[in-house]
Amino acid sequence: MADVPELDLTDPALLRDPSAAYVRAAADSPVARLTGPGFAFWVVLRHAEGRAALADPRLRTREDSYQRPDVPADCLPYMTTMSELNGAEHARLRRLVAPAFAPRQAERFRPRVEAIVDALLDELPGHRSDDGPGDGPGDGPGDGPGNGTVDLLAHFARPLPMEVICELTGIPAADRPRWHAWGADVAAGHGAAFAEAIPGILEGAKAAVARARAEPGDDLISELARVQEEDGDRLSEAELVTMVWQLVLAGQTPANLIANSVAALHEHPDQLAALRADPALMPGAVEELMRWCGPQLLTIPRFTAEDVEIGGVTVPEGEPVTVAIPAANRDPRVFADPDRFDVGRDAAGQLGFAHGPHFCAGASLARVQTAVALGSLLRRFPGLALAGPPRRVPDPGTARLLSLPVTLGTAG
Repeated sequence: MADVPELDLTDPALLRDPSAAYVRAAADSPVARLTGPGFAFWVVLRHAEGRAALADPRLRTREDSYQRPDVPADCLPYMTTMSELNGAEHARLRRLVAPAFAPRQAERFRPRVEAIVDALLDELPGHRSDDGPGDGPGDGPGDGPGNGTVDLLAHFARPLPMEVICELTGIPAADRPRWHAWGADVAAGHGAAFAEAIPGILEGAKAAVARARAEPGDDLISELARVQEEDGDRLSEAELVTMVWQLVLAGQTPANLIANSVAALHEHPDQLAALRADPALMPGAVEELMRWCGPQLLTIPRFTAEDVEIGGVTVPEGEPVTVAIPAANRDPRVFADPDRFDVGRDAAGQLGFAHGPHFCAGASLARVQTAVALGSLLRRFPGLALAGPPRRVPDPGTARLLSLPVTLGTAG
């Protein structure tokens, strides 16, 4: 065993602030060991080594992440997503789906995202014009129109991505409430509710694929179904259904990023003021927010196909390896003054969406969602303020909030 630092995932200090723990460890070594009850990972802590590891074909994702005994057997063929495949199989799927997830496609969907964002903001408790004092879930005692207290995570950030997924995959409006419930069960990631949600998601996905094949429309599934390469290769029905499942899995990234971003901006009022004063900063601000408070703390584990040297440490064959994104994103070798949050920074190169073959396919859509959500929120509620400290979930793998209470102030 190499002489590297060890990080205990059950350490209360690490659970309280995992990002800080990873950044501290990176000052001493490019690689550390993450340990917990009955398991251990190698964790890469610096940017150059992390970027190289994410692009190294000798580090392979595992293809059985959701092949769980509690998942119904007839659902298992749809559980292995593109994110878990490797080599030629992964490259083929990536090539077929890339056009539908290109930045220009995300921009084409922007007006529809804007409409969804506006609808959710219109419905915020305490903001609706017909609300009286204390009306609507989430209001505090005595709250009235335009100045209510609301949990922005529960009422805005969390429902937004699933509503976008439903819109872009052609899920009928009548079915969307159940998709929101399924999305919440999947986001929890464990328990009976997770397994019980999967058959409904897959049946809905199959119906969406059938509609897209029969009557192609202006939606993501129709775009994916239309793709056909010169050799005739195209996505199968099962692969299209699996893509919907992957979208549901990935849907929590924008939710957590938006909530984390609202908290970070209000914790840095000078940066909030700068963004309010110059909305043109928003695209770069989203990159800086991903660098500063992106939700993914650890990348999907890769497993070494042979002995691999990382940062001067030999990782034996068959070992799990992850990258600590906050540590890589605050590496002073890449980012000047990395412990300063600056919405005017050029944060290109941040690893919040990973890197290499498994770079997040939906990154462009996540960027658009986040930019639209933050832009509309700041424009429509110039008096928006935190109503108390954001409640953070102790989680070494994901930076996420339990709630985000805010006062809306007077709507603009």
